[in-house]
Amino acid sequence: MIAKQLETNLPLHRLPLAPSATTMPAHTPNKLAASPLLLALLALVPILSVAGCKKEPVPDTVVTVQAEHPEQGPISEHIIADAVLAPLAQAAITPKITAPVARFYVQRGERVKAGELLVTLENQDLTAAVQDNQGSLIAAQAEYATTTRALVPEDTLKAESDLAEAKANLDLNLSIVKARKQLFAEGAIPGRDLDTAQAALVQAQAAYDAASRHLESLRTVSRAAALKSAQGQLNSAEGKYKGAAAEVSYSHIHSPIDGVVTDRPLFAGETATAGSPLITVMDTSSLIAKAHIAQSLAQRMKPGDAASVTVSGLSDPVDAKVSLISPALDPGSTTVEVWLKIGNRKGDLKVGTPVKVSITGRTEPKALKIPATAFLTAQDGSKSVMVVGDDGVAHRKPVTVGIVDQDDVQVLTGLTTADQVITGGAYGLDDGSKIKVGPAAADDDSKPAAGKTDGDKE
Repeated sequence: MIAKQLETNLPLHRLPLAPSATTMPAHTPNKLAASPLLLALLALVPILSVAGCKKEPVPDTVVTVQAEHPEQGPISEHIIADAVLAPLAQAAITPKITAPVARFYVQRGERVKAGELLVTLENQDLTAAVQDNQGSLIAAQAEYATTTRALVPEDTLKAESDLAEAKANLDLNLSIVKARKQLFAEGAIPGRDLDTAQAALVQAQAAYDAASRHLESLRTVSRAAALKSAQGQLNSAEGKYKGAAAEVSYSHIHSPIDGVVTDRPLFAGETATAGSPLITVMDTSSLIAKAHIAQSLAQRMKPGDAASVTVSGLSDPVDAKVSLISPALDPGSTTVEVWLKIGNRKGDLKVGTPVKVSITGRTEPKALKIPATAFLTAQDGSKSVMVVGDDGVAHRKPVTVGIVDQDDVQVLTGLTTADQVITGGAYGLDDGSKIKVGPAAADDDSKPAAGKTDGDKE
């Protein structure tokens, strides 16, 4: 009877069960409780339940990964940083005088040459001042010429003549005194005549001394003082004239550099204030990308190093070279300012544009390198990779790295070219996991990525 029931594959919930004591009338005899068939079926329920819950053995999961051998070749370090484009040269021209603008000769965006006239300010009053000072200069020049060529020589000649006359008079009185002394000794003249001659000699000697001192004074003091006075007046007049002429020149504003007019805030007739920018000229034939680099990275650079600049809106990077490395740290950020020079003859690049720069640093011509996606980083910062073993399982290998490029990384120790390194699908992969090398699966949100399980979290 039991075998017949099982052959018909009746569900367990359809097998006859003993009526509940609460549903059977009290006077009904419990014949089913004593039925051998019911007891046998109840005994089979636990056995069938255990048989239904038994699981089939799950085969080991094989993860599909991507792998490649390390390659040997050149690798260069590329230092990436943000920068802003600045002009090669810039002149924010400010007037030295306050005056209305008479005329502008250029507009914003025009190219100008060094020395080209850009603006003229009103200068009639300044021109009048130049004429006034020019007259004073001419008068001072004439006074100087008179002093040096006429007055001073004339005074000297008169003093020399006076000295010669005093000398002749002195010699005459000396001879007279000498003759009278002889005559007085012979008794030919009285002593009074000798005294008169000696008195005249004393007067002649005094006159000679005075003339001599006057001539010496003219030659040493008076002449030098007169010349200095005349020279001082001439210099003062020249200075005033040059000052007035400079004021006039300040009203004509020229460009100090070759470049492009980038700013011109005023219009003709408006007053230009001394010290306030009137016109700005920038040399944009070449631009400077100014980047701030960590000191440890800047120490690996030198002027002339190759670089490239990525500009938003341009499909290809622009070639550049390191032109300057600041000798001092920026006090605010403790970084080093590095300048990259970029050619801009066509004017495609604009001043003030934020860009991304890439500077070529250290270069190794024969480096063992693998893709950066192959590396696994531990919490302590150590690096490792997963390699494909001969037994078809993944093995973790610790490595040390050297030069890091954007896509490739140099491996110093831990790998050889014979190793097959897992470059895709190694995330979440345990050491000893069974793997097979194959192409990467197409992106599908409903399927986990290689090397991950549904329980892994990104």
